[in-house]
Amino acid sequence: MTDASDYAVGAVLGQRKEKKLHVIYYASRTLDEAQCKYATTEKELLAVVFAFEKFRSYLVGSKVIVHTDHAALKYLLTKKDAKPRLLRWILLLQEFDLEIKDKKGIDNGVADHLSRMKIDDDVPLDDSLPDEHVYAVEVIDTASPCSQMMDFPWFGEIANYLAAEHEPTGFVGNKKKKFLRDIRRYFWDEPYLYKHCTDGVYRRCVADEEIPGILFHCHSSSYAGHFATYKTVSKALQAGYWWPTMFRDAHRFVSKCDVCQRQGNISKRNEMPQNFILEVEVFDVWGVDFMGPFPSSYGNLYILVAVDYVSKWVEALASPTNDAKVVMKMFKSVIFPRFGVPRVVISDGGSHFINRTFDNMLKRHGVKHKVATPYHPQTSGQVELSNREIKNILQKTAGTTGKDWAAKLDDALWAYRTAYKTPLGTTPFNLVYGKACHLPVELEYKAAWAVKQMNYDMKSAAERRNMQLVELDEIRHLAYDSSKIYKERTKAYHDKKILKRNFSQGDQVLLFNSRLKLFPGKLKSRWSGPFVIKEVRPYGAFELWDKSGGHFVVNGQRLKPYLADTDITERESIPLSDPSPA
Repeated sequence: MTDASDYAVGAVLGQRKEKKLHVIYYASRTLDEAQCKYATTEKELLAVVFAFEKFRSYLVGSKVIVHTDHAALKYLLTKKDAKPRLLRWILLLQEFDLEIKDKKGIDNGVADHLSRMKIDDDVPLDDSLPDEHVYAVEVIDTASPCSQMMDFPWFGEIANYLAAEHEPTGFVGNKKKKFLRDIRRYFWDEPYLYKHCTDGVYRRCVADEEIPGILFHCHSSSYAGHFATYKTVSKALQAGYWWPTMFRDAHRFVSKCDVCQRQGNISKRNEMPQNFILEVEVFDVWGVDFMGPFPSSYGNLYILVAVDYVSKWVEALASPTNDAKVVMKMFKSVIFPRFGVPRVVISDGGSHFINRTFDNMLKRHGVKHKVATPYHPQTSGQVELSNREIKNILQKTAGTTGKDWAAKLDDALWAYRTAYKTPLGTTPFNLVYGKACHLPVELEYKAAWAVKQMNYDMKSAAERRNMQLVELDEIRHLAYDSSKIYKERTKAYHDKKILKRNFSQGDQVLLFNSRLKLFPGKLKSRWSGPFVIKEVRPYGAFELWDKSGGHFVVNGQRLKPYLADTDITERESIPLSDPSPA
């Protein structure tokens, strides 16, 4: 930021970070007697020259934006018949990549204040042009093929041949035959080249530098509609343009369109590769979750479900609330006394599981608490599956009003524990107790064990029970092998149908807003961002940088790569070269 007064100039060097200006340097200098007689425009430009001379070591090689309250400077840089003094200063500024922006004087208060500080200094403000400065050096090897191809359009050889019969290099053999065959479809009409396309329409051949502008108008403009690749190319053809790589360039342009990337939804094909949980010891790993709210049943609205990851054994507790007190009651009165202290507990990130009381209890017993990533219930998939099964049983057994589900909950748990589980190859009851559960139907319809005399003989029954307990280890070993094979096959089937995506640290991504899916807005995009990946975690989790500088963890299913450029801002660029003739 620069400013000039009648007797001094002032400048402020700053750097904008996260839309916030951080000041690096303040500078001001008093004008000598001759410089005080300069015109206002000359003083304002002198302030810019002083700032660039003072801060030269900071500014060389960087893009610099100059904020000044004198709008005429923008046009002065391109003025051809300026005073010699102004031309000399413009030459001084040519070694910098600068851009001048107009800023109101009220918003440029610091530089304005510095320009009004009169300090007696013997060192004058040097505005001369040093002869030893080299402002630009560009070495071009004219013999190099790269320099010859610079700014040479793809149709240059065709245009040269049609306009001046200038033959291209290597014009012999098969290349000559192909060139002469292809050139029959091209026609030169000064100053443009046209091609006779297969549909009988003549279309102008477009140079590479014109392609982005044409694609923008055919895809991103107000009358384009942001259609996909095929319709974008069709619109360009309809407008009368052609180039050889139309579909490839249009596909690349559409894939980088910011608006188009923020549309669409996520599906199962966007899921990350499956990572199953395979445990050996029963009751070592428990998953917990709440279901509800349900219709009020004897004052109860929620069900707290806990499932063992090895045996699939389920415990459930009906409660009027879904708070930490219910969770503590489940662990203190059910899990700890009946099944012992587990090693790991898996839950979601709800406040009923993430609180100081529950956390202190788990630490006191040496239990590790693992939390699923937000909006990704697949992390605790076993308890989600048990929730669904118990809910289905209650829907079929509860009355028409559904208000007696609390009384039916114990029967639903009995039915679930005695149901055959394909991954285990047996029932949860058999895996826990080493024997089949005797059901009322076996007594009513006289099953074999109910009529055999040996079942009423204590000695025979005890011997049989001992044998069953010996076989229990083998049953659990077979269940472990069966569960492992089942989960490996499920993973192979799942991973075969998903999209292969690779994210790395530092990549820009868009995040799917799952809450917007619950409360949709018809014209709102479900994708927010872009965010930067801070860390790639195992099992498909990623840690992202927040816009405010924080970080959070999400699952990769809700991410997709962001390909558009993010450095594009609306600004006016003033080139320091002669204006093109009208």
